[in-house]
Amino acid sequence: MLTIISHLCSLSLSLSANLPTRALASSPALSRTGIYFGFARLKKPRVHLAEQDRGVYPFVMSLGYNPFYGNTQRTGEVHIMHQFASDFYGLEQRVVILGYLRPEYNYETREGLIEDIETDKRVALASLRRPLWQAYASDPFLGPGPGAE
Repeated sequence: MLTIISHLCSLSLSLSANLPTRALASSPALSRTGIYFGFARLKKPRVHLAEQDRGVYPFVMSLGYNPFYGNTQRTGEVHIMHQFASDFYGLEQRVVILGYLRPEYNYETREGLIEDIETDKRVALASLRRPLWQAYASDPFLGPGPGAE
């Protein structure tokens, strides 16, 4: 089930792959654990970033406790759906979170988890192709990519 929520929130984060806890607490729109989707762009480079990595890309995000792995702390993990040619650790990442896909589940097998991740990616990509969502790829919050600043 896809819950459509117009522009849940925008976050600017310095991170590697996981969102800092303080960013998660700052938005009431992110109070529900589960899988979210939207658009992301890398900002403020401290390392060389290949030209093809400077765009706005769709993402899915897991927000919660990842019960399959037995986590006790709430975390957010952003998966940008782009094959990066460069390392982006240490860069600021801006995300515009647009919608909620589903709650998080505890899986019996790793394969079941992977299957749902692939489904989440397909649903997010299909949703983000819609004109309503495509407009957010140009959201001013995402701004120009690295190298244009």
